[in-house]
Amino acid sequence: MNQIVSSFGTTVRQLRESQGWSQEVLAERADLNRSYIGELERGQAIPSLLTLKKISNALGVSLSNLLAHTERIAQTRLVRGIELTAIAC
Repeated sequence: MNQIVSSFGTTVRQLRESQGWSQEVLAERADLNRSYIGELERGQAIPSLLTLKKISNALGVSLSNLLAHTERIAQTRLVRGIELTAIAC
């Protein structure tokens, strides 16, 4: 699984949960299918630019903020992976 795709899924889940929303609520607000939201959150689907914009609008964040949050999660995972590798050596 691609790191950035997985990190985007985590971002969507975190932002959705911070709103207190179910996947169904986010899907409705973003005009997407609930099962597709689940696939995104699990890192099993790669969203288009249009989908990214729909999700950012639904969550009330800018597209750049959505992507920046995703990059922060990816960086954190990378650092943790390096730390775990160093501990194992």
